Amino acid sequence: MPALTFRNALPADAARCFEIETTAYEGDEAATLEKIATRIALYPEGFLILEADGAVVGFINCGCAYDVVMSDEAFKELVGHSPEAPNVVIMSVVVDPAHQGKGYAKALMTEFVQRMCDLGKHTIHLMCKEQHVELYARMGYAYVKPSPSDHGGMAWHEMVMVL
Repeated sequence: MPALTFRNALPADAARCFEIETTAYEGDEAATLEKIATRIALYPEGFLILEADGAVVGFINCGCAYDVVMSDEAFKELVGHSPEAPNVVIMSVVVDPAHQGKGYAKALMTEFVQRMCDLGKHTIHLMCKEQHVELYARMGYAYVKPSPSDHGGMAWHEMVMVL
């Protein structure tokens, strides 16, 4: 088993994260390099990197809001983000396809949830495709509703974890 380490993202991580994002996500659902760089610059505390033997293999990024509107596309560029807000909105949970199936997503999520608890956050919200609803339910998220978002031209489901 490789040595796993977690750390907050640095501006130099943007290109590798973009590479992972575009490899792992379908079509237009992947964030642009600019969006990833913005998320790192504006809220590095909410951008968690997973390294396996020193190589970046996955990440989670988020923003925080007082009022969560999961279908708000501008929020994906952290428009309306307030670092002190109690509600976390995950934008990406992604592991390089070459490293999937090793439990890395669960390890990443476990660390992320602990860090958000340590920051005093109250809830974590995410949107996922139907095939991932059960996975997130096993991680402690409750199903909320089908999302009005059509991000990337796909159907999404909203889920929440109360911390």
